[in-house]
Amino acid sequence: MALNIKKRRLELAIPRERLDQVRTQTVKAVEKVGPLASQARDVASRRIEDARVWAAPRLERAAHTVEERIAPRVSAMLSDAAKAVDPGKTARAKRRWPVLTLVTGVALGAIGYVMYRNNQNWVDSMTETGGEAAALAGEKVAETSRRAAATGERAAETSERLAEKAERLADPKGGSGRRS
Repeated sequence: MALNIKKRRLELAIPRERLDQVRTQTVKAVEKVGPLASQARDVASRRIEDARVWAAPRLERAAHTVEERIAPRVSAMLSDAAKAVDPGKTARAKRRWPVLTLVTGVALGAIGYVMYRNNQNWVDSMTETGGEAAALAGEKVAETSRRAAATGERAAETSERLAEKAERLADPKGGSGRRS
């Protein structure tokens, strides 16, 4: 079974004559009330301005009174309440700074020791490297000296041969004047 719901509209039948009467009465009321409304607006604005002139200095004085007398008392009361509520420092918090200082000192000591050891290793390695470099340089000098000595010996041999050739060429009895 279907259920149908219809919205009912209520129609009012107002005669046209009655509407015209209401309109004319409204126009007459507006003509009478219009000037009174503007006067009321002017009077109200003057009264509001007078009230503001009267209230401003009193509010200013009240603000200074609260600021100078009441606020410090309220602030002191709140500060006292905060001190009363504060649990204070616990024993653990009191021990925190010495422990922190101790740990920091140990850490700095460890860092210093590591840096010292690294520096010592560097010095040792430089000393070893310096010794190796000196030995290597000595070997190079010795090798260069041997080469120079060999070159000197070859030069001496060559100069002796040239001297012998020069003697042979210069000697009129033994030399033919030709190069050999």
